[in-house]
Amino acid sequence: MVRGWLYEPVKALGAGLVITHGAGSNCQSPLLVALAEVFTGAGFPVLRCDLPYRQEHSAGPPRAGSTERDRDGLRRAVDAMREITPEFILLGGHSYGGRQSTLLAAEFPDLVNGLLLLSYPLHPPRKPEQLRTRHFPELRTPALFVHGTRDPFGSGEEMQVALAAIPARHHLFLLEKMGHQLSPAAAPAILRETACHLFPNA
Repeated sequence: MVRGWLYEPVKALGAGLVITHGAGSNCQSPLLVALAEVFTGAGFPVLRCDLPYRQEHSAGPPRAGSTERDRDGLRRAVDAMREITPEFILLGGHSYGGRQSTLLAAEFPDLVNGLLLLSYPLHPPRKPEQLRTRHFPELRTPALFVHGTRDPFGSGEEMQVALAAIPARHHLFLLEKMGHQLSPAAAPAILRETACHLFPNA
């Protein structure tokens, strides 16, 4: 089952966005709502969705062993968006949701056309040796990473080093003085960066 909110633009431009939340949140997060509104205003149908673990539990982090089901849920959400706009689909999310999006794209490189990754959790806070990048060399999908310069899950410098392992076209957009929880006010800038870096003529 796919659970979330679908936004349909007045005039569609032929590209859709599926976006999901981080480990402690849900699809009602202010950042996701702001992004959905801004992208829909630009002509994107947008599906902001809850991952399966959040559908089962209204609060708390993902349970052990839930990651595969969460990725299956994202794939179902992409399939639902493909019925609306089959031409070009972006997939992404905040933190845990973004990480699951990259793992799914590494396994299925033709699933979506681009990845929008907000506050990718490069490593746990204060544990830079525990990198979550083993799958990066398998990524063949263009990706935009949006990251706060004060994010304890990875500094801008650490992100730049880690992203060098990704063979696909990618770009790191740093938001000054922001931490892991990005401000909804950044949504218009994220839209602009998406237009610049995730479309074929970028």
